[in-house]
Amino acid sequence: MTDPEMQRIADLDTLKAFSHPLRMKLYRALTVARTATASQLAETVDEAVSLVSYHLRKLAAHGLIEEAEPQSADGRERWWRMAAASGVSVRDKDFRDAPESVAAHSAFSRTLFRQRAEMYERYLDEQSAWPQEWRSAAFSSEFLPRLTPGELAQLNDEMHDLAKRWFERGRAAEEAGDTEGRENVALHFYGFPFRQ
Repeated sequence: MTDPEMQRIADLDTLKAFSHPLRMKLYRALTVARTATASQLAETVDEAVSLVSYHLRKLAAHGLIEEAEPQSADGRERWWRMAAASGVSVRDKDFRDAPESVAAHSAFSRTLFRQRAEMYERYLDEQSAWPQEWRSAAFSSEFLPRLTPGELAQLNDEMHDLAKRWFERGRAAEEAGDTEGRENVALHFYGFPFRQ
């Protein structure tokens, strides 16, 4: 499945640049903020502004983020946004041609998984502070279907389409001024074969 609004990372240099844990956190923070300065992102990820600025420039050098229109009158501020409307896509099939590519893709996937797990663990630690309606709406499910590779690929496409519809629905509502009660929501879907 191809999403024209996603930027596909298919070269090793870009994957290596993106795989840095702080850069991945900055990219996620920029996705949520839509546009932000290094100072704003530094506060979000709890790092020094100079370090954040360095990593933002590295992301920009690989075309993953770009300068955005200034959101304030302060001409000294440099604003950033994602280069692609829906984020990035990294596919295993683009990194099978050499051991270094396989290792880089594996390292990226592991870092991504650790960061996703950290996000969920943080939610679990803070769960009691969320209002009851949010705790009731949050979910964690596990299903163990028996599928073929083609069926798993089709399931992935359908879940991607569903999540994208809800992503666009939330953005459209916000742009129309419907911000009451909205929070950032993380959806992490995994689908992989296993044997007992």
